[in-house]
Amino acid sequence: MNVFSVPATLDYQTLDEVLDAAGQVGVERMLFDARHVRWVDPSGMVALLVAGAVVKKQGGSPRLQLPDNSDVLGYLTRMGFFREAAGTFELLGQVPKRASRLSDVLLEITAIRANADVHAVIDDVQSRAGKVLVSRLGYPATSVVQFSVILSEVCQNIVEHAEGPGWVAAQAYNWTKRLRRYVVVITVMDVGRGFRHSLNDEHAARYGDRWGDTTALEAAFLHGLTRFPDSGRGQGIQQIRRQVQRWDGSITIRSGTARISQVPDWDSAVPVVDDLKWFPGAQISIILPAVK
Repeated sequence: MNVFSVPATLDYQTLDEVLDAAGQVGVERMLFDARHVRWVDPSGMVALLVAGAVVKKQGGSPRLQLPDNSDVLGYLTRMGFFREAAGTFELLGQVPKRASRLSDVLLEITAIRANADVHAVIDDVQSRAGKVLVSRLGYPATSVVQFSVILSEVCQNIVEHAEGPGWVAAQAYNWTKRLRRYVVVITVMDVGRGFRHSLNDEHAARYGDRWGDTTALEAAFLHGLTRFPDSGRGQGIQQIRRQVQRWDGSITIRSGTARISQVPDWDSAVPVVDDLKWFPGAQISIILPAVK
């Protein structure tokens, strides 16, 4: 059995470790040992779900050893992690009883399988997004609509062309040590076709031998190409990136063997990484900070 020790801090900065491990397992049994996890954010939780989904999709048997930290267990429960994980993992340990929702949770972990799921997500978020974006982040009231559009588009990506299971989650945090500001962390991940295969039919020919995961991400992220042959259809990742940039936020997308990021001054991420281990689908993390 393969044993993978889940990072003690499981967030947008360490999720690659989880995805790299899961993508290389093949059909073997795999234990995700999360006993020593002391901090987890929406990106980390959803990364665990897609990692387990890939192991299972490959014919493997993913097992998850639950954290021994009661605070982490309680948080995972309140975010609905175990509700979704039960369909993928064999859970080792005592799952706490369901608790009330956290006050700063915009969206518990939610599976996206159809258009109705996307509409339900937006309806669920809008009532809470206004309070968090305006009171916590200092954004104008009009930002709720823009936020909803971003969330809708990245979720719709799963339904329309990912062709694989996906999840979304969002929460506000007070990053006292890291940024001294409130932030909203949003994550949307799937294990479907990914950017290169989604854009392949319409755009691969023009790039020739240069076509690959990195080129496909750059084409969508920087140049606004979508799976549609005509321009103007769909919001597009480029437009989402521009809106996140206006809010001084960061957006990171991993797909296949590559990762691309919009990096604000407060972040130290590398803009492009092209030597990752292959992992299916697309994994998107967005961080929106409070106004200074």
